[in-house]
Amino acid sequence: MREHFGSRFGFIMAAAGAAVGLGNIWGFPTQAASNGGGAFLIAYLVLVLALAFPMLVMEVAIGRFGQANPVDSVRKLGRGRGQQTMASLVGYAGMLVPSLVLSFYAIVAGWLLAFLAASLTRMLGWDAATAWLQAFGLGRNIVWTLVFYLLTILVVQAGVRKGIERWSARLMPALFVLFLLLFFYILTQDGAMAGLRHYLVPDFGKVMDPDLLISAMGQAFFSLTIGGCSMLMYGSYLSKQESIPNTAFQVTLIDTGVAFLAGLVILPAMFVAMNNGVTIYAEDGSLLSADTLVFVVLPALFDTMGPVGLVMALVFFVLMGIAALTSSISMLEVPVSYATERFQASRPRMTWLLGSVLALFSVVICLNFGALFGFVIRLSTQNIQPLVGLGFCLLGGWMWGRAKLFEELVQGSPALASSLFWRIWPWYVRLVCPLLVLLVIGASW
Repeated sequence: MREHFGSRFGFIMAAAGAAVGLGNIWGFPTQAASNGGGAFLIAYLVLVLALAFPMLVMEVAIGRFGQANPVDSVRKLGRGRGQQTMASLVGYAGMLVPSLVLSFYAIVAGWLLAFLAASLTRMLGWDAATAWLQAFGLGRNIVWTLVFYLLTILVVQAGVRKGIERWSARLMPALFVLFLLLFFYILTQDGAMAGLRHYLVPDFGKVMDPDLLISAMGQAFFSLTIGGCSMLMYGSYLSKQESIPNTAFQVTLIDTGVAFLAGLVILPAMFVAMNNGVTIYAEDGSLLSADTLVFVVLPALFDTMGPVGLVMALVFFVLMGIAALTSSISMLEVPVSYATERFQASRPRMTWLLGSVLALFSVVICLNFGALFGFVIRLSTQNIQPLVGLGFCLLGGWMWGRAKLFEELVQGSPALASSLFWRIWPWYVRLVCPLLVLLVIGASW
């Protein structure tokens, strides 16, 4: 019998955990810092509501209707063999996204775990171990990538309720608590208020800048893992008695809230670091070392805090590790669900098998880092994922049909039957969302 989430809270925490990841905690603040702070924040919030939320509702609805893995769920939208074959191709492409993303994501998460361990060894005075953990050496990268895979596999093999739901319900509230603690502490430091003003006080003249809008649209699209199949997968575990629009809105609210909180922590922290002599911006105003800033700026900031900085470093990297793990379990769940249903194999066996294959691929990336790391990131997030998101729009909005889509939304939400907004909404995702996704694709290509 197919598993379902035991409660709405469990689904919301798991889906929010899938959406909340390193992109929210570092990608969003970095984008905000690079694109005018408050102006980027306004554009991002508008585009989350205009693009990401409607498409999230669509993915969850497809998943709950299909009650199966991504390939079989989208296949059920087709009426004839030709449509079903076309839908299956979109499903297979969608399954490829989380697998490719996990292969490089685990490497970055391994770096985080290494820095987390380094904060502990520094407290203990183990200088040699600290130096090894903070150096981006090949051996260190492989070891901690495999450690992160082990954690992910252990959660996913336990199943939906005992693994994914149980740990998401524990880790996500912990994420918020740690964020708030770090935020209140950062505000006590010199320079923090300047960073807060940069983040919250917008320059309205920059809001309509085309580059800023494209960056905000891409961040909104990827923030909720649209086209990554995780939300479709979790939707297939959602009870028919639950309201899809309500739960999707709550997931969107949590995901956006974490990104917003990340900005409240990271941007003031950057200005505190600048106040302490750390160089953040180049002379032309561009952000320096944006990709690795989290491993450069924040440790430098923590070093200036004395003994308290050691504790803050530990808290921050625990927080980052939680965000990484809640996302990675949703990525591995996609191919595992397909394999267990298609081949009638046990979940633990498929989890260890597929997790090991992806771990081996990550090791290959580590061994050929210069050639493969950036290539896999671009292939998965900039090329395949937006196309899959567009495919879901076309499949759900046109192949499935407005009437059946609306019928799925009404299940668990009878009041929607008399709602003018939700009667219009299917037309919105059929016409407006594909155009917005095409803009994302055009920018990313």
